[in-house]
Amino acid sequence: MSFVAPVRDLLFNIEHLSGWPEISSLPRHDGLDLGDVSAVLEEFGRFCAETIAPLNAPGDQAGARLENGKVILPEGIAEAYAQFVEMGWQGLQHPEAHGGQGLPRVVGAAATEILNAANMSFALCPLLTDGAIEALLTAGSEAQKATYLAPLISGRWTGTMNLTEPQAGSDLALVRSRAEPADDGSYRITGTKIFITYGEHDLAENTVHLVLARTPGAPAGVKGISLFVVPKYMVDADGGLGARNAVRCVSIEHKLGVKASPTAVLAYEGATGFMVGKENCGLDYMFVMMNAARYAVGLQGIAIAERAYQRALAYARERVQSRPVDGSSREAVPIIHHPDVRRLLLRMRALTEAGRAMAAATAGWQELAHQGDNPEAAALAEFMVPLVKGYCTEMGVEVVSIGVQVHGGMGFIEETGAAQHYRDARILPIYEGTTAIQANDLLGRKTLRDGGTTARRLAAMISETEAELAGGGSVARAVGLRLATARAAFETAVEHLSAIAGTDPHAAFGGSVPYLMLAGNLVAGWQMARSLLVAEAALERGEDTAFMAAKTATARFYADHILPETETQRLRITEGAESLLAGLL
Repeated sequence: MSFVAPVRDLLFNIEHLSGWPEISSLPRHDGLDLGDVSAVLEEFGRFCAETIAPLNAPGDQAGARLENGKVILPEGIAEAYAQFVEMGWQGLQHPEAHGGQGLPRVVGAAATEILNAANMSFALCPLLTDGAIEALLTAGSEAQKATYLAPLISGRWTGTMNLTEPQAGSDLALVRSRAEPADDGSYRITGTKIFITYGEHDLAENTVHLVLARTPGAPAGVKGISLFVVPKYMVDADGGLGARNAVRCVSIEHKLGVKASPTAVLAYEGATGFMVGKENCGLDYMFVMMNAARYAVGLQGIAIAERAYQRALAYARERVQSRPVDGSSREAVPIIHHPDVRRLLLRMRALTEAGRAMAAATAGWQELAHQGDNPEAAALAEFMVPLVKGYCTEMGVEVVSIGVQVHGGMGFIEETGAAQHYRDARILPIYEGTTAIQANDLLGRKTLRDGGTTARRLAAMISETEAELAGGGSVARAVGLRLATARAAFETAVEHLSAIAGTDPHAAFGGSVPYLMLAGNLVAGWQMARSLLVAEAALERGEDTAFMAAKTATARFYADHILPETETQRLRITEGAESLLAGLL
């Protein structure tokens, strides 16, 4: 099945949900119009569909392998990556001062989704490079920026994130890697890092590892972690590459999915590294990279859902089985005519489009926060990162599972392709912090820390949309009522969790994942409601009727079939703590 990039829907979200008028008026984006954005995404979508997507299934079948210390990638990956670099796609959203194209984050997010839908294994390499770029832009010295940013932004070099170790898992307080100072101001890095995506490969001229390690005498726990840049090949004063650094790929993991992406175990054996920023502040800097990666992993959830939906829809239109229940045909019909298959497909589409809409709104707030000195946008963007990461990856797993179901028994057979999407998606709620870690962040840092101020501001914004819906047609009014009920459930959850967190933290954090899922469902539903308002106005003008009618129908389905699940999550939060904590294991 051929992949088609969902450019029309991505452009709709950029124009109507991301705050485009404010973004396009920022000095950095002066002169940029939607026609330019459309041309970029159309060309990138074509490239991904024609060059990257065809490598997805063969790459899954061949996988990456390690031979004599060298990672061998599936056939075609190197050539496709060379084209990716030549066309300048890595630098899409990065600063022009360092060789990037300087496009808004919402455009970069759209491109990230397209690339991951085409081939998630391939896309993981540029994704980690984006994170390294963000970290160096934030905390790197001028010399480090001059040395590393231009090659990373061009894609000639790639970046990695080296956090965890065999004994640490998600608890980075247990990191043991050491950084011993040398006489020349550099450090000698020693230790083992695991789960390093594209930690070893030969796609690029160099790989820039960002590594957490401890200096001598550093405080215990996370307060004693520093960040170091450790290149695979040393960089000369003129930017040329010198000797191989003392970092070695010990092994690569044999994984359930994303098999063409090499996940490396790296041994640092006195490798030369250079401190990024201040000593013992490494975790703060790494969180810049981690937050960028968390948002991007949420986009991966949307992307794999889109790919699974396209495959399931095509299959349902072609697969002939059983007569219709209304007796309208004496012969078997394509299964898309059966009510439950329609339910499955519409749920796939609604979850995917709602997640995409939420991600676009979040990217808009991120852009305004970074470029527009907007404290409210910054607070909203921070609040949204765990929702995009947590809700959209959990949603992605659900959607690809439904995709297998639509295929019936054939979905369990590898040749259809549905099973690969399921296997690839399963890592996403785990990557860059599990759903529980995202939920604890949402509750602890993003809700309780400011006394619920940002959560209540979000609820107030949703209430404003409800008022607009109340003045619309019958569908808008119906959606508005569903949205109001979901918002009320969210506000109840916020007040309940705020009230009990100080006296019964186990009960509060036992409800953190339901809280995340409630909030994600609500905000995604809110964006679908905003989409509905735009679509209804367009239909009244007779504009783009097929697309806008589909957008209206999807928003109505989301409101009827998905938003009501917020009430179930509210009950888990407000009434489920006792059975959770008293349950026998």
